[in-house]
Order: sequence, then structure tokens, then C-alpha cells
Amino acid sequence: MRFTHKTKTLTRRDLLSRSVAVGAGFVVGAGYVASSNAAWAMETTSLQPETMAALVQMARDIYPHDHVGDEYYVIAVKGYDTEDAAPGVEAGVAALNAAAKGRGHADYLSMRWERDRVDLLRSMEASPFFQQIRGGLVTGLYNQKAVWPLFGYEGESFSQGGYIDRGFDDINWL
Repeated sequence: MRFTHKTKTLTRRDLLSRSVAVGAGFVVGAGYVASSNAAWAMETTSLQPETMAALVQMARDIYPHDHVGDEYYVIAVKGYDTEDAAPGVEAGVAALNAAAKGRGHADYLSMRWERDRVDLLRSMEASPFFQQIRGGLVTGLYNQKAVWPLFGYEGESFSQGGYIDRGFDDINWL
């Protein structure tokens, strides 16, 4: 398989040889983050790819949903990849990585056990960085219309006459 961009041709082998696998199933290269086990990748413009990979894993650890794919978490944190936000996010992830090193790991992404990552995040939950990311995820993740069906949410009802005639009482487990 060949990837062609303007006059450059890049084979899959070249792409893989120029990238580095980091923990938690991410592959990073010059200006991009990709999943090592799924079909998604994203370019980064202001953040380091390793920082974006850490943000995606952090988002998964803060709001864990096994049935929600990484691509939705990527969309939720993509807004931090701006010139204005990058310095604070880079510093926050650096602090996260430093805390992981203090616990005997190379960085946050190298912490293989979810419980260890969550314990680390709990120790940092009062920090402005954690609160910024957590707060942004509430809307960044759950306001995506594509994710609503995964939670059984059908969207707003006003334009369709409300919930009264649309199954508000179809709960059969009460």
C-alpha cells in the first residue's frame, strides 16, 4: 500500500518505521497520533503527538466507556490542539508524566493498569489542569451527536412533539 501526498510517496513500511509505539495502543510520529489497533489517526498542529495520546488516554480514564471508540475521545480533546491552549496542556501532561515517574513508570501512557492511572488522576483532581480537561470532556464527549445512540439517547424531543408520545414510558424494568 502506498500513500501519496503531492510529490512524496510513502509506503506503509516507511510510515511504520518513522513512527514510535507508545503505551496504551498509540503510535506517534511527526505531527500525528494513530491507534495501533483501530482505524483512526489525527494530525496535531500545536501539541506534541505524545501529549495528544496522553490526553486521549486521560479522557478514557476520566470517563470510561468500553463501548465508545477512541475516535470519539479524540474528537473530544482535539480542541486543546491550539496555539493558545498548547502551553498549558503541555505543562499539565508534563506534570502528569512526572507524577507517573514518581510512581515508578516512564510516563502516564506506560502505566498499563487502569486502576494505577485512575489513582494518579485522583491525586491530581484538584489541579486546574485536571479540572480543565474534565470540564471540557463533559461537553466535548457527550455533545457529539454520533455518540448519542451508543447511550440510547435519541436527541431533543421538542421538534418531534415531545416525549409524551415518543416512548417516555417504555421502560420495562421498573
